[in-house]
Amino acid sequence: MSAKFEFGCLPTAIGSMPQIDPDEANSIVMKYLPDIPAWPQLPERSSNETMCAQVSEGFPGVVIDEGKIYIGPSANLDAELKQIYVDCEQNNYDKYAISTEYAAGLHAFLSKVTEAEMVKGQMAGPITWGLTVADQDGRAILCNDTLAEAMAKFLKLKAMWQENALRKISRSAIMVIDEPSLVLLSSTFLYVPQERVRIPNEKVAALLQEVLNGIEGVKGMHCCGGTNWALPLSTTIDVLSFDTYNYASSFARYPDEVKSFLKRGGTIAWGIVPNTEEALAGESVSSLRDRLEEAMAPFTRDGIRFKQILRQSLLTPSCGLAGLSPEAACQALELVANLSHYLRERYTI
Repeated sequence: MSAKFEFGCLPTAIGSMPQIDPDEANSIVMKYLPDIPAWPQLPERSSNETMCAQVSEGFPGVVIDEGKIYIGPSANLDAELKQIYVDCEQNNYDKYAISTEYAAGLHAFLSKVTEAEMVKGQMAGPITWGLTVADQDGRAILCNDTLAEAMAKFLKLKAMWQENALRKISRSAIMVIDEPSLVLLSSTFLYVPQERVRIPNEKVAALLQEVLNGIEGVKGMHCCGGTNWALPLSTTIDVLSFDTYNYASSFARYPDEVKSFLKRGGTIAWGIVPNTEEALAGESVSSLRDRLEEAMAPFTRDGIRFKQILRQSLLTPSCGLAGLSPEAACQALELVANLSHYLRERYTI
């Protein structure tokens, strides 16, 4: 087995932080995560910086109004959608930038970080974004074939722009698409309850892969719930990020798929540090180490050596930290960093 990357349990983050000041947020990230800093998303600063609004900028007819995102009337909608296809074919990603208004944390990151060997970026994926944004009839655009296909190409261009922006400050970047809506997956379809629609897993996988195809470097996917893990593991991702603290048992139901992913060189980002203040108060490096080793155990039985799993691992909080107080967010990142240091020292990885 030859791993594509051996991160050796280095720490990083999912993305969101509770701070309002982008410089303060970046200073905290660099303090605790100097090896693989993740630029901070700052939803408390502005509703434009929530996960889905952040990548909405520039989609034809898009309207962001008091937290709701929808496609408004547009006389040129068809022509603008066709332009997305043209831009995709020609790799014209420059005009799909995320501006400072929508990602102050990213732009502060790009201007201040100069020394990282690797950095991490993130953005909403096509399933979650497609279920959040409504079409002109009030239905999720994921259920509109025309808009869904254009939406995936639009997000592909957004991913290309972000990765290229990050590569200006670091030779390597991990680009993760965030997909909390994958919790709606079953073994054969994704059920959209508000629309009473079943979307075949083949279509879900194709939309995910369209966006992943725009990433040249390390491709990642994050889901903060239980899901049909076979589907994301079947895509071309290099890193699978999940909420280990709450959903290790869900992940353990897919031992063959996880082992195959690791054997082809994939990395697991174990979200082992909780992102609620109540849970954080009861945890320590020692308790989280025990919990992490228990989560890894199903894949070492008649499978992959424990130390090899550690080499093909990243450590993160279970999900974003925007819901915490600034002090608790720092505590979570400190726990991730300290647990990483402990494991790397103990197992000499």
